[in-house]
Amino acid sequence: MINFSPSTNSDSDTSKLSYSVLVAQEQDGRFSAVVLGLSDCKSSGKTENEALENLQQLLRKRLKNSKIVTLEIDSPQTDNPWMKVAGMYKDNPLFDEVLAEIEAERRQVDAEMEEYYRQIDAESEVK
Repeated sequence: MINFSPSTNSDSDTSKLSYSVLVAQEQDGRFSAVVLGLSDCKSSGKTENEALENLQQLLRKRLKNSKIVTLEIDSPQTDNPWMKVAGMYKDNPLFDEVLAEIEAERRQVDAEMEEYYRQIDAESEVK
């Protein structure tokens, strides 16, 4: 990580920015440095240090007449379609009965699938 203090309009108003930088040695022996997330901010040098220094200069120059701001926007609220029906039958006297039927059906389907998988495993062992 490379840290630096960009110049600002006021001498007392200096902030530090941190950037993650990918440094790689190229096939020709030179080093390249690229700011992750800012692919157009890249430099190279004979040494790793030179590549990083060149990148620092590039970033300082780029930020000289710029500023970094945080932009916040409101997330659009979308209604969950399930909320319209959630709990609508909770007071229905047949609800527990229906729930028991669903559970019984699920147990039956699970048992059928288990038997099906046993048959497939048995056939695989025979082959």
